[in-house]
Parts: sequence; structure tokens; C-alpha cells
Amino acid sequence: MAASARRSGSSSASRSARPARTTAAVESWIASWGMTASLPVRPDNRHSSGSQPGEPVLHRALDRCRIDIKAAHAREVDRGMPGWGYSGMPVTVDRRTHATVSTVDVPAREGFAYWRDLICATFVRLTAEPVGDRHFHGRIENVPCGAVDLSTVVADPQNVRRTRSLIGRDTEEYLLASVLLDGCASVEQDGRVAVLRAGAMAFYDSTRPYSLHSVEPSSQLVVQVPKRELSIRDTSGLTARALGGGTPGVVVSKFLTSLRDATKEDAAQTAVLVPHAIGLLSAAASFAASAEPGACAADALARQRVSDFLHRNFADPGLDASAVAHACNLSRRSLYRTLGAEGVAAQLRRIRIERAKEMLVHATGKPIGSLAAACGFGSESGFHRAFREATGQTPGEYRRACREVGTRRK
Repeated sequence: MAASARRSGSSSASRSARPARTTAAVESWIASWGMTASLPVRPDNRHSSGSQPGEPVLHRALDRCRIDIKAAHAREVDRGMPGWGYSGMPVTVDRRTHATVSTVDVPAREGFAYWRDLICATFVRLTAEPVGDRHFHGRIENVPCGAVDLSTVVADPQNVRRTRSLIGRDTEEYLLASVLLDGCASVEQDGRVAVLRAGAMAFYDSTRPYSLHSVEPSSQLVVQVPKRELSIRDTSGLTARALGGGTPGVVVSKFLTSLRDATKEDAAQTAVLVPHAIGLLSAAASFAASAEPGACAADALARQRVSDFLHRNFADPGLDASAVAHACNLSRRSLYRTLGAEGVAAQLRRIRIERAKEMLVHATGKPIGSLAAACGFGSESGFHRAFREATGQTPGEYRRACREVGTRRK
């Protein structure tokens, strides 16, 4: 009897202690957010069937704490400070991996709070507000390429700000560039405003306050690179300047979007292009600041200008070094120095072979002679010779091999 009473007393004490232990754990969790809370638990017997004593009181206290946490989150945002995730937990994005994050699976009422946390985790600490009353939708696809982060941002209208209080809480310094792909947006920093349309780009510096605005749904490629990787130190003259048609911004924008697409397919192959990307960014930044770019940046810009011209005009069989140099405003000597050991002929041949391989696969009914002419080769025999030298196969053999592979996959 006494033993039974002791067991009953021990069991009752254990049940009474359980809510207290739970309460302590919850209070510890709340304290980890820099808040304090004292949760009341009454170890009485007023509970529903199957519940432990005190649980209803504990649950009501937790509900109050959730409300307190959301209110604190709102106050943090009002002060220009990033909050916690929409679920009350921090949002993290691994910027070292190719990943896509969005608001698609988030309840509509929580969508923008979640989006605010996503942009902070992807870029730098920011505060943001939606424009209009519609439910907000946003998506970020992050493609890391060495020291350069390439993030495609598709989002509804919003105002994004980088404030002084947020700047002091970050350690890394970045130069960022927005390449507008669709829509209309603006970048404001250092007393200037750059209005961007599709194809244009503008720089902004994470070490000083800036604002990004869009009044319609937009799509942009955000390029982020540590300032220590660049040769430019003073960025105050180059920020919030629109680089559109007739500027190096067009060349740089096209290269960066191509680099993003190629990196998504094969990151290992594009790693060698990172120095070239940084050189192009330096050249565009120097142009924005009306400064003479350094030798490396100038060479990178000239190299990309030549590459773009060759890709646009490879079908011309009469294209030679003199025509390329003239079109790109370079002397023949500067042209060969810019292209290095590969030279004009070798680069042009490589572009033509790559185009021929695409046509052999997709234009299956096109005769080999017509295909050779469409790719800029002066004769069918010259095309056969160049193609076999580059691939180890004749054009006909290559087409048949690709057809057989396609048949096996089906």
C-alpha cells in the first residue's frame, strides 16, 4: 500500500514536472531571439482527455508569444532591420549552390514577409515594402560562378532599401549590378537615379544606402561580386548610372546573361570565364565613372566586343581580321593582342563548327552543301575538312551518330 502510494506520488510529481520542463525549453528558445518571456503553467487537472496537466495554459501562452514575435518582427522591419522568417525561424539560402526559391508555396498573407527574408539571405541586409494591394509573388534563381553570384529575380512591384543601420551589420563589401531583362525599374544611390529598361544595367555599392524601385512586374539579373575582387576602389562616381544602348553595358549585359545560362548547364566549364566576367564588370564600371579602364578591363571589353561581332557575322564567308578590326574600332595589332594565341581565324572557325553541329542535329533535311554555306564556309570540301579536323567525324557521320543516339533514347 505504501509502495503503491509512493509510486502514485512519484507519477504525479513526474506529470507535474513535465510542463515545467517544457516551459523552460520554450522560454530558452524565446530567449535565443533576444526576447524574454515567462510562461504560466498550472499543474492542475483541468485538461482535456489525453493531455498532460497544464498543457492548455501552456498552449495559450505560446499563442501569445507567437503574436509577440510577429509584432517584434514588424517593429524590426519598421526600424530598417531584417526580421525572422515568416514562420518565426530564420530563412537561409546557400549561395554556393544553384537553387531556386520563391513565394509560391507560402500562404498569401505571409508572402511578402517571406520574400523580405529571402532577399536578405540571398544578397545583403535589406528592408522592403510591396507596391499595391495585390498578393505578392517573387522568385529568385541563384547561380554561383566562382566569385560572381548571378541571381535572376522575377517579382511583383516593390520598393527595396539598404539603410545605414543595415550596412553596419554586414562584414563583406559588394559591388552589385542590376541587368534589367523585362519591365521597368530604377536604382537610386549617391544622389542619382538610374531608370532602367530591358537590356540596360546599373551599379550600386553595398557600403552606402541605396534604393531599388519597380512599379510593375519585372525580371532582372542581379550580379554580385566582392569589391576586393575588383580593381576599382572608389565607386561613388559610377553608381546609379544607366548603361544602355551605345555603352559597354549592352556588351556586358549580354555576356553576363549568357554566362548565367552556361553555368546552369555546366558550372565546371564556365569557371575559366570568371576572370573575364570580372574584367568586363570593371570595364563597365570605369565607363560609368567616366574613367579610363585598366589594361585588363579594357582587354576584356575589347575581347567581348570581338566575340559578339563574330557570333553575329560568322555566316559571311569573306569575314577576315581586317574587317573584324575595323568593325570593332581596333588596329590589327590590338585585335591579335586581345584575342591571344587563338587569333581571329581559329575563333571564327570554332564558332562556325559549333553552329554547324547544331544545324546537323536540328535541320535534318538540309543538304550538307547548303549547311556549309549557311555557316560561312566558302566550299563544301573546306567545310568537310574543317569539321573532320575539329570533331574526328565527317558532317554526315556526325548527323547519323546523333540520330542513332536520339533513337535509342526514345
